[in-house]
Amino acid sequence: MSARFFYAHGEFCASHPWEVIVATITLTACMLTVDQQHPAPPPKPVIRFCTGCLHEAEYNAADVIVMTIIRCLAVLYCYYHFCKLHKLGSKYILSVAGLFTVFSSFIFTTTVLNILRMNVTDLKDALFFFLLLIDLSKAAMLAQFALNASSKTEVKNNIAKGMSVLGPTITLDTVVETLVIGVGTLSGVHRLEMLSCFACLSVLVNYVVFMTFYPACLSLILELSRATSIYAKKQCILSKAFREEDHKSNPVVQRVKVIMSAGLMLVHAHSRWPFREGDSDDAGSLIVDQHMTLNRTEDTALHGYIMKWVTLSADHIVILILLLALVVKFIFFENREEFTEKIRASTSESLEKNSSESFCINQNLNDKFPPEIPVYKPSEKFFLGKSDIDEKSDKSSVSEVELEDKAIQTSRYDLNEQNLLSENNEENVKNSCRTLEECLAIYNDFDLGAVALNDEEVILLVKHKHIATYQLEKALDNPERGVKIRRKIVSNEANSLKALTGLPFRNYDYSKVMGACCENVIGYMPVPVGYAGPLLLDGRELYVPMATTEGCLVASTNRGCRTLKQSGVISSIVGDGMTRGPVVRFPSISKASAAMKWMESPSNFALMKEKFDASSRFARLTRILIRIAGRYLFIRFVAKTGDAMGMNMLSKGTELSLKFVQQEFPDMEIMSLSGNFCTDKKPAAVNWIEGRGKSVVCEAIISAKIVTSILKTNVHALVDVNYSKNMIGSAMAGSIGGFNAHAANIVTAIFIATGQDPAQNVGSSNCMTLMEPWGESGEDLYMSCTMPSIEIGTVGGGTVLPAQAACLEMLGVKGANHDNPGENANQLARIVCGMVLAGELSLMAALAAGHLVKSHLRHNRSTTVLPENLNLDTRIATEDNFLRPPCKDV
Repeated sequence: MSARFFYAHGEFCASHPWEVIVATITLTACMLTVDQQHPAPPPKPVIRFCTGCLHEAEYNAADVIVMTIIRCLAVLYCYYHFCKLHKLGSKYILSVAGLFTVFSSFIFTTTVLNILRMNVTDLKDALFFFLLLIDLSKAAMLAQFALNASSKTEVKNNIAKGMSVLGPTITLDTVVETLVIGVGTLSGVHRLEMLSCFACLSVLVNYVVFMTFYPACLSLILELSRATSIYAKKQCILSKAFREEDHKSNPVVQRVKVIMSAGLMLVHAHSRWPFREGDSDDAGSLIVDQHMTLNRTEDTALHGYIMKWVTLSADHIVILILLLALVVKFIFFENREEFTEKIRASTSESLEKNSSESFCINQNLNDKFPPEIPVYKPSEKFFLGKSDIDEKSDKSSVSEVELEDKAIQTSRYDLNEQNLLSENNEENVKNSCRTLEECLAIYNDFDLGAVALNDEEVILLVKHKHIATYQLEKALDNPERGVKIRRKIVSNEANSLKALTGLPFRNYDYSKVMGACCENVIGYMPVPVGYAGPLLLDGRELYVPMATTEGCLVASTNRGCRTLKQSGVISSIVGDGMTRGPVVRFPSISKASAAMKWMESPSNFALMKEKFDASSRFARLTRILIRIAGRYLFIRFVAKTGDAMGMNMLSKGTELSLKFVQQEFPDMEIMSLSGNFCTDKKPAAVNWIEGRGKSVVCEAIISAKIVTSILKTNVHALVDVNYSKNMIGSAMAGSIGGFNAHAANIVTAIFIATGQDPAQNVGSSNCMTLMEPWGESGEDLYMSCTMPSIEIGTVGGGTVLPAQAACLEMLGVKGANHDNPGENANQLARIVCGMVLAGELSLMAALAAGHLVKSHLRHNRSTTVLPENLNLDTRIATEDNFLRPPCKDV
């Protein structure tokens, strides 16, 4: 019940941060301007009336010693907490903790001065008590909950979860601390009563600020600074936060606190019960004394208070020396230690390539630490939630790397000696690893796990089948380290340590890959990405990314875009429907034909559509195409799928529809959810005739002047070559959907750049390129490209990868279109078809002008080999004509 209440409270503060912050600031302003005519509750004995007199009762030796110790403890305690937060490596946690401290101090000071009418000279003791009792660990814990989020909604939910976990514990602790410290106000000793009052106020102010201002401010800060890089190791942060808090919230301890609170409340009630005998007289005399105090005529100028504060007594000197020492340590030594750790991490990371040096470091670490203490690899990156054992291991390993007195640290390594050193230190590999039983015990430990093992020990567990190779990223909670270890395993098994040297794997966001794009990852493949454009498509200029390794492809397509810039390209979507074609079997052809007629009935199709549409928010069944072969039925489901390519949507919806049909025909046997009648990633006439995915048509009219000046040919030659090559030649080859010059080139290049499935270029490249003379005299060129089966999407699959998403963003079609679902995918299909038209135009012009071989020799060869027996004039003339770029205006 309490957890739900605090969850709702945290959700409210996180959802309305401005309102909560303004309300808190307004309340603070009210306390600053509260009416001071009513005297505060007077102290029991009024000891002195002048600010300049130092009475022995107030400033005796014991009081000075005790207060100096308390102040030093407060400074050290606060410094310890901020250093601990600084080591977490997150500027956000440190910032919000500092903001929490400053704002709490401000409210506390306001409360002391304006509500309790305390003397200004007592404020120094009040602030030190506040610092001693502030709890930054809870603030950091809530910040870790919030930093686990990846969206605004998740920030609010995580803050609410954190409040539901931390709220009951903090509330009970606040009640107990207030009641326990409040006992000091019953002692009758004025100094102790005042200090106890300060402490109680400190606890209450901390609680109020933590429950109101802090979650609202935390939510606002993260909402205004959404940097995704701060959310590293999310699951680790959240799991550690919950685990630590579960340990702290012991039910037995909570019951003891409740019982103790009840007892203390009885003590306070009995001691503070009003109308006891003699109370009224004491109160009257105290009020008179307080009235005298408030109306005294002694000098109370601010100068006196300042002089008292700045007077350097022995306790002041101790505090000042302590503060200066901590400041010097933080500025000159803390940062140096961090800088040394960073240098050590980068140096040891490079040393990992040298197996012998890695083994030496591991051996030294194992000599320093007993086997039962896990040693964290020095090259691992620091992240939030890292265990104390990891920190100790990192710090202890600093001494193992010799550093020089210079900013850039380098290490020399001879690659030629790698194999020799590896052989000589093969025995050291075995000695550097702990035994299988020790590694297994660490791996199965909930608090340690595979993170606490070094790479060789993880490989040992993999070899003994305790960790599956495909689960390395999950077991290590570090995808990049999992990929690195898998590369070692593959290299060792392939007996080729240098095989994967040229394949990069570092500095890649594998979280987007895991469970979505690839398994058993050993790196990523950098592919050159160029752009062609601007392409003037439907009145809008676009620069289109193309990922390819084929020379001249981008340049040729770019020339086509330049040719089309004056006239532009007009596009139209004429069909939209992804397909899935299952195959079912019946006992006889009579049953099969009956089922076919039943499904083709409009009323029954409506029932099937209802089941299909219920499987997704975007998938909508539009029609079915049924073909019979003996007692087999091939059913082609066609559905719109929004901005996704939609194969998974079709599979789910098709399965539900078939189960519904099976209720009507129990003897129907579902042979396969895909019966190749879709047809996916295979040449098929059904895609060419019926269409699949997006069916797009593009056209353009190019003037004769442009054809002559840019393409270096004429309209008649283009039309003639297109008819001979793309029409007659494709028919002679028995081509299906291949009535084009090289549509697959452009389709595949754009598919790779934008995260599409490259294998679907088989159907997506179906294209018919038509050219004909245009105009009254037939001097201009009319050109069109018809592509009936572009299988494309802007959601799901490889579109989530950062590089591919950037290319989609470049085209303005990243993600889903919330205003008009499906429009982003349609626009991308239009772009593909428009680019195919540009590429077709440029290549056909090069063929018509005889520039194809010349351009490839010019751009794809470093030198051109010419016969040696040619004379100089012939060589110069040949090179001038032979190497001229086809896209250069002359």
